[in-house]
Amino acid sequence: MEGTGRVANMLEPGRLRLETYPLPEPGPGAVVAEVARANVCGSELHIWRGHHPTKRRGVLGHEMVLRIAALGDGVTADFAGEPVAPGDRVVAAYFLTCRRCGPCRRGQFHLCENAYRYWSLDPEVAPHFHGSFATHYYLHPDQYFYKVPDDLPDELVAGANCALSQVYYGLDEAGLSAGETLVVQGAGGLGLYAVAVAKERGARVVVLDQAERRLAEARAFGADAVVDLRAAPTAADRAEAVRAVTGGEGADVGLEVAGVPEAFAEGIQLVRPGGRYVEIGNISPGLTVPFDPGLLTRRSIRIIPVVRYQPWYLKKALDFLRRTRERYPYATLLDATFPLDRVEEALDRSARREIVRASIVPA
Repeated sequence: MEGTGRVANMLEPGRLRLETYPLPEPGPGAVVAEVARANVCGSELHIWRGHHPTKRRGVLGHEMVLRIAALGDGVTADFAGEPVAPGDRVVAAYFLTCRRCGPCRRGQFHLCENAYRYWSLDPEVAPHFHGSFATHYYLHPDQYFYKVPDDLPDELVAGANCALSQVYYGLDEAGLSAGETLVVQGAGGLGLYAVAVAKERGARVVVLDQAERRLAEARAFGADAVVDLRAAPTAADRAEAVRAVTGGEGADVGLEVAGVPEAFAEGIQLVRPGGRYVEIGNISPGLTVPFDPGLLTRRSIRIIPVVRYQPWYLKKALDFLRRTRERYPYATLLDATFPLDRVEEALDRSARREIVRASIVPA
């Protein structure tokens, strides 16, 4: 392809530099796309603050809406068989699915050993555009992608990967069903999407957070009850508050999306005996917290850790948004938009929790 594009290259945690590279030609089975919109996810904040175990530099960004610029040989349709052409909008799983490694052979595509083969590379390594905080993005042959329906705007679709797909998959793994109660620790983007998914299944939802704006968003999404951490400052206070709205038992399912190690240790106190607890938010190994295994055993709670998602859940997320777009205030999830040259500000303000979810628009 002719021309150049820009990437926001993290030189070290807390420091970025915009760099320019030639646009690559797509290889067989690959796609070169323009970035229409990219969100700041909690995963980026872990990396930005230096908490990731391996990612210390390189291009960030993985929640994105793309517009196809060029198709490699053999690419005529998305992974659902929908025909695609240059100019079409698509969303992509941010990880690869090699279909050859041990987890992939067992059908655990979300655990692919080669998931981050290119995402971990520095941008000087071709094809350069490894992350979505950039003007362009390179889709590899082993990367699931789906065409975006014309009636879904970029602002609605941007969070389909990874926030909505992740909690959709996590709640499926937990088997959340009608009549059950879900307690959500954290009312950021993932937490609010979880409220919508749970309400569509006929579940009751209790949300915990300490930011008034986030608690208000949770109510707008249909949360049946909220617990303000400022009014319930101890773990015992919060457990009592959840029991008070669940008939004294606790929730059937817990979901941790706050990304705080202490929240995990506290979570089993929020769930009823025999319940299920989904851990998504804590993704940085090495951040430890005291934990009571005896309490876990006595309460017989099943812990369900979830990293990434089965890639076809991205198509499920698009379909979910189409069905429910009029029922939930998805537009409020993106409450600040920044140009590419202000990525650092977007990351810093997100880390300070001044923003529910920031969005980067390269143009």
